[in-house]
Amino acid sequence: MDKFEVTQVVLLGKGDLAIRVAQWLLEAPDYALAWVVPVLPEPAWTGSLSGWARAQAVPIVESGRWQDLPASCSPGLALSIFCHQILPPAFIDRCDRILNLHNSPLPRYRGMAPINWALKNGERRHGVTLHEVTTAVDAGPIVDQLHYEIDPEQDEVIDVYQRALGHGWTLMARCLPQLRTLTVQPQDEHSATHYTARDLARLGERRWFTRREAGPRGG
Repeated sequence: MDKFEVTQVVLLGKGDLAIRVAQWLLEAPDYALAWVVPVLPEPAWTGSLSGWARAQAVPIVESGRWQDLPASCSPGLALSIFCHQILPPAFIDRCDRILNLHNSPLPRYRGMAPINWALKNGERRHGVTLHEVTTAVDAGPIVDQLHYEIDPEQDEVIDVYQRALGHGWTLMARCLPQLRTLTVQPQDEHSATHYTARDLARLGERRWFTRREAGPRGG
């Protein structure tokens, strides 16, 4: 690929980190932020990606559905920043490349609520991973990864989540400028763990941002 070629990007996601990545893409000379697909409804506890896009005059898929992107949209890169949608082959095939930012040290803690499960399981280290999207959930080759310490005795989910945003940006900031040259590594399937929506009830008091929020619901 010519180093001066501008890559058309679709960003799917939510919150402050997605906004920070979107701003970087907007200012980068070799990327063009073509569309934003926000997670809807947008959570009230973080920044509004759609609000940012409107302020910057970046096109938005108002429905929050990738299916409503224009038929002519075949981006060179799609980025999922806490999107949580399982992207099917119909979308994967439209993009030259799709990358997802996942809040765990893959291949451990694939799927839902990775921070919650790491604290529930008494982990002392956690991480954030940028990986390629394939048809298998969170199982695509790893672009880059960052690890950090956590304390299951002291930390609440919200504490780790807030730190994860900072680590996530550190990871994205070092990867985005050199995405075209980074070598990906396959995940070790023997080390993989995976949690789904069916497992959430087993989180108990760790299902919520704080253990105090769980109350009688924590079980």
